[in-house]
Amino acid sequence: MAKRHVQLSASPTPNPNAVKFLPNMHFFESGTIEFQSGNDNLDKSPIAEKLLSIDGIDIVMIGFNFISVTKSQESEWENLLEPIRDQIVSHLENDEKVIDLEYLERIREEKRASGSEIEQKIKEILDDEIRPAIAMDGGDVELKSFEDGIVTLHLQGACSTCPSSTMTLKMGIENRLKSEIPEVVEVVQEI
Repeated sequence: MAKRHVQLSASPTPNPNAVKFLPNMHFFESGTIEFQSGNDNLDKSPIAEKLLSIDGIDIVMIGFNFISVTKSQESEWENLLEPIRDQIVSHLENDEKVIDLEYLERIREEKRASGSEIEQKIKEILDDEIRPAIAMDGGDVELKSFEDGIVTLHLQGACSTCPSSTMTLKMGIENRLKSEIPEVVEVVQEI
């Protein structure tokens, strides 16, 4: 069986602890999914499971055409980039499964089905405007709740530990949501 030809480039993100890897292929239609060490969903993404087994890797986020890897504070990129790259290229060249697409669709459906009318409007703005921009930096954002005017978001991938995430939340997302949805008073990050 012939191996698949994989080209892989790495791109820095605004978060010094995260790098976005861009292979010459798409994994699924749109969106992202995040995996962390110890999560019970690691069997749904063999590539995330392999990458998280590399000492010093904390988070792996898979986007439709990228893999964002976040290292621990103590680890150094000079010790991680080559093993990460080798693991991704080997996995993709052997045409191994990246993600269980049925699992991904089930998670998406659960997210879409829940929430009030205001939460649906928040999700729509996040999906159409905010998430594509954040994905360019190897991250993602997910609505966790909307209560008493407060939007709680979960930042993922490169965004989860990024020093500029507070500015992204307050100056970008909060301002955009407030301009469109008068009920929004504040946007906070899930802790």
